[in-house]
Amino acid sequence: MTRRDRMAVVVFIGLIMIGTTAMAQEVSPEKVPPSVIKTVPQCGDTNVDPKLNEISVTFSKDMTDQAWSFVEVSKQSFPTLVGPPGYLSDKRTCVMQVELKPDKTYAIWLNSEKFRNFKDTDKQPAVPYLLVFKTGGNAQTQ
Repeated sequence: MTRRDRMAVVVFIGLIMIGTTAMAQEVSPEKVPPSVIKTVPQCGDTNVDPKLNEISVTFSKDMTDQAWSFVEVSKQSFPTLVGPPGYLSDKRTCVMQVELKPDKTYAIWLNSEKFRNFKDTDKQPAVPYLLVFKTGGNAQTQ
């Protein structure tokens, strides 16, 4: 490697470090998009009570009211809706009333590449999140 090549590498690495530092300085809770911090049921649960009648998702920031995207992965894996979604008074938790069946796997995108209506109060779309869970074989008591 020639001296000139070594200098080019050093300059390139320096530019990467400057760019990374500049990006790091821009990160703050106010500037990043909202993200899912909790779901009920939790993603990956494999024994959810089929009598559970609502799915809730809580975000890291206050969200825009009357705006959501519960997106089907497939018709077979989307729960039956029994009422319109809505936000709780905390402005971060959206609840969807559902009817679940025993021994069934459900998959729901909370936002997706195409549908991005979960938005914070600055209209910034939430990071897409895939919620997947399975109900138990029999209705359980809670």
